[in-house]
Formats: sequence, structure tokens, C-alpha cells
Amino acid sequence: MPFGLTNALAAFIDLMNRVFQPYLDMFVIIFIDDILVYSKNKNEHEQHLRIVLQTLRENKLYAKFSKCEFWLSEITFLGHNVSAGGIKVDPKKIEVVTNWRPPKNVSEVQSFLGLAGYYRRFVKGFSIIAKPITTLLQKNVPFHWSEECQASFEKLKASLGLEWEN
Repeated sequence: MPFGLTNALAAFIDLMNRVFQPYLDMFVIIFIDDILVYSKNKNEHEQHLRIVLQTLRENKLYAKFSKCEFWLSEITFLGHNVSAGGIKVDPKKIEVVTNWRPPKNVSEVQSFLGLAGYYRRFVKGFSIIAKPITTLLQKNVPFHWSEECQASFEKLKASLGLEWEN
């Protein structure tokens, strides 16, 4: 596909999803140009890798070997650490959240809640904890960083920070 076409990325993603459709969410995850192959054990993983590499070959698609990583027991993927033990938050991403300074305006609140919200599944009661802060995003609500907002902010940061240390 020629460079510069605005639909090139969408066409590529569609192609990858069609090519790997039979295997998606069984042992393959596709995200743009990343192919994640996961398995329960080494024998199964060897079979899965063969299927993925053969599928690429059959469709005249190529993976650059220097960008490939094989037989990893843990990876960082889309801001998460994925391993046999489960999915956890990426400590580097959480460090950004835990070091965040209190927002001074609505835009900064949106930025904080956007990043922290990406990891909401790791914080029990996230929306309840964040309520005082999210109230600042409502129309006709003047921006006032109250003690309740500060307490909510600190609790969210602590909750996310604790999650990745465990």
C-alpha cells in the first residue's frame, strides 16, 4: 500500500483481523501491528506459534525477526504486565499517576481521570472514590479543588500504587 494514504492503518488492521479471525481471543490478540500469542503451556504455545507463523506465510505477510520476542513468561502490553499469574498494571504507568500533582483546572482533572480511569478495573469502587473529582467535570459547576477532592485524589493514587506493589 502506498505511503500517505489516510485509510492505510484501518485497512491494515482490518486485514490482520480477517487473517487471524479464527484464532482471535483463543490464543491471539492483534493490536495494530502487534501480534500477541498466549498459551497455557509450552507444548500448546509451540503449536500456537506454528499456526500464527504459518498463517502469516500463507497470507504473504512478514514479521521482522528483530522486532519479535518469543517464549516470554511475562510481557508489557498496552500498559499492563501480562503473565501466567494474571494481568497487572504496568508499574511505570502507575508511577506517573502516583506522582501526579493536584489538578489546577478542568483540563488537568480530565487528564488525571483519563489515565487513572484506564486502570479502573484494578481499583474496587473506582467511580465512588472518584465522584468528588468527576463532579468538577459537570457543566455549570465552578472549579474548586476542595478537601474532599484532595482526599479522593490521594485515595485513587494510593489505591493504584498499592495494586502494582502487591
